[in-house]
Amino acid sequence: MKEKSPNLKWLENPKVFEVNREPAHSSHFFYEREEDEILGADMPLKQSLNGEWRFMLASSPARCPEHFYMPGYDLDTMGVIQVPGHIQTQGYDRCQYVNTMYPWDGREELRPPHISSEDNPTGCYVKEFFLNETLRGKRTFISFQGVETAFYVWLNGEFIGYGEDSFTPSEFELTDVLCEGRNYLAVAVCKRSSASWLEDQDFWRFSGIFREVYLYAVPRIHVRDMYWNGSLDDTYTDGIFSLRAELEGLSGNNGEYCAEVTLKDPEGNCVYTEKREASDLMAWQGGIPAVRAWSGEMPVLYRLCIRITDKEEKLIECAIEKVGFRRFEMKDGIMCLNGKRIVFRGVNRHEFNVRRGRAVTEEDMLWDIRFLKQHNINAVRTSHYPNQNLWYRLCDEYGIYLIDEANLESHGSWQKMSECEPSWNVPGSLPEWKECVLDRARSMFERDKNHPSVLIWSCGNESYAGEDILRMAEFFRGRDNSRLVHYEGVFWNRTYDEISDMESRMYAKPNEIEEYLANEPKKPYISCEYMHAMGNSCGGMSLYTELEDRYEKYQGGFIWDYIDQSLLRKNEQGEEVFAYGGDFDDRPTDYEFCGNGIVFADRRISPKAQEVKALYAPVRVM
Repeated sequence: MKEKSPNLKWLENPKVFEVNREPAHSSHFFYEREEDEILGADMPLKQSLNGEWRFMLASSPARCPEHFYMPGYDLDTMGVIQVPGHIQTQGYDRCQYVNTMYPWDGREELRPPHISSEDNPTGCYVKEFFLNETLRGKRTFISFQGVETAFYVWLNGEFIGYGEDSFTPSEFELTDVLCEGRNYLAVAVCKRSSASWLEDQDFWRFSGIFREVYLYAVPRIHVRDMYWNGSLDDTYTDGIFSLRAELEGLSGNNGEYCAEVTLKDPEGNCVYTEKREASDLMAWQGGIPAVRAWSGEMPVLYRLCIRITDKEEKLIECAIEKVGFRRFEMKDGIMCLNGKRIVFRGVNRHEFNVRRGRAVTEEDMLWDIRFLKQHNINAVRTSHYPNQNLWYRLCDEYGIYLIDEANLESHGSWQKMSECEPSWNVPGSLPEWKECVLDRARSMFERDKNHPSVLIWSCGNESYAGEDILRMAEFFRGRDNSRLVHYEGVFWNRTYDEISDMESRMYAKPNEIEEYLANEPKKPYISCEYMHAMGNSCGGMSLYTELEDRYEKYQGGFIWDYIDQSLLRKNEQGEEVFAYGGDFDDRPTDYEFCGNGIVFADRRISPKAQEVKALYAPVRVM
């Protein structure tokens, strides 16, 4: 049963992380006409709500304008803001950068799950819109791809739902509330919630609707979710696959509709097809002789299509995704892709733009892809949260290996003044936090499960260890046998060593790594963070990369990090300069520690990248 009214108490309750939200699902494309397919472009059944919204900032949720969410509110009393975008980069609130501390440390004495009742900047957003003709008469939903950190939604004065987890989609059904004419959408975005205790990443503490917002409608029979698993047989030549699909709208009329699966190679040749009666839950499996495997060097993608038709062969929906065949596995304690040992020559990558913060664009992402390929970087850890969906499609297309990391970091709850002190660590083994972190794992998995570029699921970053994170690892393993699970935090508590399939450490010295590798370890080794590319750094990197040839179980690492997190601002002379923590009078702060990249914030290449390119080269001339 759906909740009918909002409650501010949800903000401090870790057991409430969504209200009326739709279950997570795959991010495939779908069309009513197959000729409308332009993979990667907007669908006719999608209506963007990006652009200018009305906006007002309150110091706390309790101080939001009364009834701003009701049609008829005087919008002339509000300012404007661009969506997607952060509140802080558009002249509202204050930018703040902090690393391990929580942003309220030293200002208020708080413990999980409590938040400040006074200092919780809350953005009041309003967008008026008319529903596009292509969406009328159909079940219609709204999708928020990224909102930091907790938000309430109303449409035409009626409460719709509540969501947390800043970096995965929150979707709500609007069908029964939409009007024929002008619709009045209102959103209240709270900077702080219990979720803030789980989002203590080393980054700028922004808030707002920073990823795209759109409406989408679905045909009367709809492929709500699909799960593709494309692998290779034991000879690594023939492809094997399984496909599961969840259909909505059949309502017991299974015999009235058919579902046809087709798989085409990059040249458009059909390599598999099967048609059968449609049902709510469907499954296919098969084999493809002499398949072309996906890898970073040869990122071959196949076109998967599920067509739903009625008895007269009339198309109702076609659901489409680009998929790959690749086999990632542990063989004799070594991570292998398509039967061969893999070495990750990686970087940790924050989503970042010098003007827009984490509201990055397709242009930013394409620049990053080109830079990675030009500098022999074959892997990215999505530090420390799921990235925009488009990033995964680009990594599929161009061949970048991903460690897909859940939105979880509670650094300040267990590491205090550089010492390990987990007396009030979250989530730990606390039962009230378990479902919240499992939901973050599930939301990431369901959205990203069809991308061949994702080789490893990560349970998050620097959150110590405990039963709750162990449950995340068990969830990934229970749903997916085609990938491995990563988590560095077991280094601090070996009781939970089983969480991670690999030994993962941060900033270990080369001799420490060699000591581990020389003692017949059970697990392969990666440095999930190393080199710390701050200032004039990255010297001595060869001491790490030379381990590739000496130890098979040394399988690379991920430089911290890819891009400087500095923002452009005008100084007293009116000049645009790079700004760091503290430059906005923000306290607490970690000052210039946000500048750790091999790329400057404005995407100029730093001299450090030359060293990385040379030492990450997959071919050496002796």
